[in-house]
Amino acid sequence: MKALIWAGMGTGFTFAMTALGAAMVFFLAGEPKPRFQKAMLGFAAGVMTAASVWSLLLPAIEQSGSWVPAAAGILAGTAFLASLDALLPCIQRENQDPSWRQTALLISAITLHNIPEGMAVGLACALAAREGGGAGAAALAVGIGIQNFPEGAAVSLPLRREGRLRAFWKGTLSGAVEPLFGLLVVGAAAWAGALMPWLLSFAAGAMLYVVVEELIPQAHSSAGTCGYLGGFLVMMVLDVALG
Repeated sequence: MKALIWAGMGTGFTFAMTALGAAMVFFLAGEPKPRFQKAMLGFAAGVMTAASVWSLLLPAIEQSGSWVPAAAGILAGTAFLASLDALLPCIQRENQDPSWRQTALLISAITLHNIPEGMAVGLACALAAREGGGAGAAALAVGIGIQNFPEGAAVSLPLRREGRLRAFWKGTLSGAVEPLFGLLVVGAAAWAGALMPWLLSFAAGAMLYVVVEELIPQAHSSAGTCGYLGGFLVMMVLDVALG
């Protein structure tokens, strides 16, 4: 029970930081201009690219000691999102919103990325509750939580055209999987550690697919390029500085 409580507290914090980042959409006044929209799409692409490398692929290689899980996971994640992308037109026939496909892919990629992060925080907090050493688990939760702030914004800001409240809830829900999987993994700690490199790289492949297929083509402009560089630098600095 103590392990579950600690895992819930750690992943609850990271989820709250995602919601806080998504809340940035409320600071925008009026309808977003096309130039700003492209900048936000570029920002989301930059955040996701940097997160794929420093938050997902490098930890996957370090944990496994091999490039095989990283390569296989990227291919599997890309194939999964490509399959989802192929199914979306069939589903969209009953949905008249032309931006629905982009929304679905963006939220899917960020959500998949948050699953292994939630598992990592849950495992660290559960281990700290059982064996002590809470400072390390707290540092991990704080680090991932701070990284989640720009990720929440990366989801909600490009969706501002759908309305601030809807954009906020979609950005927030993308992080809801962290406490869910953080608690689930506590009861399955024996096998979860071995799967982490594969899950991390799977999420990286999914994110890279969305960046190349959806975000960069729509962000293509000087504003989009500046947004991409800004998002990449922000996420890179956070990942490196916070570990």
